[in-house]
Amino acid sequence: MPHTARHTDYMADEIGTARLTVGHGGQFEAGSFQSFELTFTAGRFGMDDTGSIRIVHRFASDMGTPQFSDPAAPNYVTATASNGARLELSYSPRLNMRPWGKTLTIAVGRGFLSPGDNITAQLGDRSGGSPGMRLQTFCEDRFEFRILADVFATCNWALLPDQPRISIVPGAPVAWRVVLPTLRRAGEKFALSLRADDQWGNPSHLVEGQFCLRAKAAIDGLPAAFTWPAGQRSHRIEGLSAAAGDLAIVLLDEAGTELAVSNPLRIATEAEYLPFWADMHGQSEETIGTNSARRLAEYARDLAFVDAMCHQGNDFQITAEFWQDLNDLTRAFDQPSRFVFFPGYEWSGNTALGGDRNVVLKREGRTLHRSSHALVEDLSDSDLDTLDVRALHAVLRQEDDVLCLPHVGGRYANLLYTHDKALERSVEVHSDWGTFDWLLEDALLVGGRVGIAANSDGHKGRQGASHPGASLFGAYGGLTCYLAKDLSRDALWDAMLWRRQYATTGACRAHLDAKVRLHIPANLHRDDPALGGAPVGRATEAGLGAILTHVADAEVEFGFEILAGAPIERVEIRNHATLLEVWHPYARAELGRRIRVLWEGAECRGRGRETMWRGDLVLFGNSWDGARALNRFNLDRRFDLTPAGLTFDGVTTGGFMGVEAMLEDAQAGTLEIKTNLVHASLPVAEIGFEDRVFDAGGLGRRIRAFRLPDVNPHRRVRLSRRIPLRRDEDNALYVRVTLEDGNVMWSSPIYLIVNDGSQGQLGANGRQGSTAAVGNTHGSTSAC
Repeated sequence: MPHTARHTDYMADEIGTARLTVGHGGQFEAGSFQSFELTFTAGRFGMDDTGSIRIVHRFASDMGTPQFSDPAAPNYVTATASNGARLELSYSPRLNMRPWGKTLTIAVGRGFLSPGDNITAQLGDRSGGSPGMRLQTFCEDRFEFRILADVFATCNWALLPDQPRISIVPGAPVAWRVVLPTLRRAGEKFALSLRADDQWGNPSHLVEGQFCLRAKAAIDGLPAAFTWPAGQRSHRIEGLSAAAGDLAIVLLDEAGTELAVSNPLRIATEAEYLPFWADMHGQSEETIGTNSARRLAEYARDLAFVDAMCHQGNDFQITAEFWQDLNDLTRAFDQPSRFVFFPGYEWSGNTALGGDRNVVLKREGRTLHRSSHALVEDLSDSDLDTLDVRALHAVLRQEDDVLCLPHVGGRYANLLYTHDKALERSVEVHSDWGTFDWLLEDALLVGGRVGIAANSDGHKGRQGASHPGASLFGAYGGLTCYLAKDLSRDALWDAMLWRRQYATTGACRAHLDAKVRLHIPANLHRDDPALGGAPVGRATEAGLGAILTHVADAEVEFGFEILAGAPIERVEIRNHATLLEVWHPYARAELGRRIRVLWEGAECRGRGRETMWRGDLVLFGNSWDGARALNRFNLDRRFDLTPAGLTFDGVTTGGFMGVEAMLEDAQAGTLEIKTNLVHASLPVAEIGFEDRVFDAGGLGRRIRAFRLPDVNPHRRVRLSRRIPLRRDEDNALYVRVTLEDGNVMWSSPIYLIVNDGSQGQLGANGRQGSTAAVGNTHGSTSAC
């Protein structure tokens, strides 16, 4: 594995050694509690007073945070010196050089070590009743307890040549995943993919036995039963086909108990484009992620079942050697009709200079333009660096087949600094880092005509199915669905250029389509007309991501269709930054005893955006049952349900989490909200069709409460609206869909421009226009 920036290597072979006492063959279950004894033996120099060792872990690791004060609590750590020297223990999550930032320091506070003396650390010391140290919640072939030593007390740590390591493996299966494509043509071959995840979202190798399959329509080639291959983390059944209609497949165990139902698959009589699911954003251990880039690709293809991916390592950590290796890897894995792997890198400039942009390349052999050489010591190619995003754009505009994807990671894409209409065809509104509708709003504010993407930006080696684990990643990663002629680089690239795509959270697969219809033909553009290009034709109908100019109609028909595996909770119909309507598939009269209370939002745009929620929901004069959590990914955090309420501790980073429950009495009593950010009293009778909102400041930070029907059967909808067009600025029509399972979907906007489209969104005063919002409505008669 390439190593970019170095610690001191002065006589490193004689600084000391480290040994880890392990059992279980060196393999340990992800997220389990364990206890390890780690012994450092001083080398020929001993260790001077105030010298120290550091035990460091990767930034991505969510291993339990060491603590030194409570012997009965998890993650208790102690250390002793063999010669009685006094040791001082401390911990910081960001003390060491990236990506090995999480640092447990054991310092000699008084005394010194002679050659051969030991420091013995008990990681997860169980002697006082602690359950041990909770391991990270995701798998890693070579999990290092990386040891550094400062034996000269100079604050210059040497990396020991031999590092203790273990292997972290999946646990027992608890959640089954049955994955189909979302649309295929009648008679066209497709595959069924299956896996079973442990409690932390790791596909398990502990599945065994006979399983049965049942389809809700006739499927040629589908076996009635199969034996799971022993030791395999997934199973794929190919060569299936079906007649036109909507179908799903049910997985059952040998006794006939239903384990899971697939996402719905629409079999169409004809279709110009097919949907292909991609995660275009993830990192491996060569930069700041986990496991190798090869393992990341294998996971995406064989365990997450995505059709396409792109590796996006931080540019300032990519050595020339790794860039060549990565190009070789993408070339080797790219297999049209089976799996597409795009080369690329993350331009990771500071926020003030433009912030994060993913650079996606159509082919290998391209130049790497870094934002800096911050962690790459070889400066021989530093003349190729682009130190701000404007310089990056200028260079990339001279190259063929390259796109940029602004996104929010640790730092965020600063579109107010600059936005390139030719290169930046989409923005990423969701990832493991959270949900960021505001990035789309920024793009629209500066005149962008962009599509909407969601990816994982995964650091835990799970590209395409990226559970956030137990760290401050606050969301399950997303996917982008590209509508393309076929599964190839050329076809997917064409979809990206046209913005012909939609996005989902939670690796959710569902069918979503949107169109506009006009009476009078308008000019149809692939490229933003502000770039000066001619239209590609005239059209009275346009789909996801299209741009229409010289629109003569005063209003247009905007229609959309949804086919999902979970009930539809609401659909927001939007024009640019204006919410036109919140549509529910049920009427007010259908509301019952079921309520939801959600907490959501973020602290700020950049690092430290996590909002920590702590508190209680208490029912007075009523009770609930059947309560369940929504978007509760971090199992370490408290979520204690009783018939009278909930005590919880959670984190949101732009998205939402919450609770759903069935009230004993639909109208009686009061719900008291007592949290660190919101205190409120809400009569149960006032929880109704519209959201009751309690603002908590920050960035969209609030608590919402609303009521649902006791049963919501609506998983399909086809709906249209007549939308009056603005004449003085862009119209950008799209939907934001919330499903009852906690996932969200966005259609890429369709842009309608009354003038010639050559102007950007901002007027002379730099402000947006505004339109009065339409109130909440329902349309149950329109649901299919």
